[in-house]
Amino acid sequence: MRYFAFIAIVLSVTVSNPLAGQKPGKNYVVSGRVTDASETPLNGAVILINNKATEVKTDEKGIYRVRVRPSDTLISAFFIKAGMKEERLDGRTVIDFRLSGNTAGRQTGNISEADEQEINVGYGTVKRKDLTTSVGRINGSAGKYASYSNIYDMIKGEVPGVQVSGKKITIQGPTSINMSTDPLIIVNGIETSSIDDISPQQVKSIEVLKGSSASIYGSRGANGVILITLTGSERK
Repeated sequence: MRYFAFIAIVLSVTVSNPLAGQKPGKNYVVSGRVTDASETPLNGAVILINNKATEVKTDEKGIYRVRVRPSDTLISAFFIKAGMKEERLDGRTVIDFRLSGNTAGRQTGNISEADEQEINVGYGTVKRKDLTTSVGRINGSAGKYASYSNIYDMIKGEVPGVQVSGKKITIQGPTSINMSTDPLIIVNGIETSSIDDISPQQVKSIEVLKGSSASIYGSRGANGVILITLTGSERK
């Protein structure tokens, strides 16, 4: 009788715990659907794991499939005109996202050349008119920057809402969640903590993101993001 009672307990625990059959330490697949506020499927929404962008994007039906590790804790969906939403994984294999923005509205009227300009937001590019918050940009090829001795002087006074004091850069608007006011700095797609060794002559462009435009970087972009593209692949 004790044997049968033991078997009954084991079966009841296995049935009540849907993750019991999942082998520990094994990667698993999470899938779901991403829509905007009006439940319109979003094609091309980016999937992030632990606030880092993956190569996974949704298809024309808003469906995604991404492989995650047991140690991963957060999954997010981001679409430039609909915002970003984050969910805890907690071992779930099906997670749908309904973003807060509505993509149905389209800009009408005259579209300027600047509006059509492609902006690098860190994971692909979007047109300036599709950004939900303002973005500042410096074209490094402009002749006036050749006379600057350092990159901080190049940024100072050129982008609205950006303050430069010595080597301290602050982007107005974003609210820090970690008591720091330092923006995230990305150089040629790589996060860096210092740009002291970059000369103005090396800079192809500088773009400043804030608000929802910086949300693709999760909490790391809470103080804004500075994207620097160099003319060459190597820094001095």
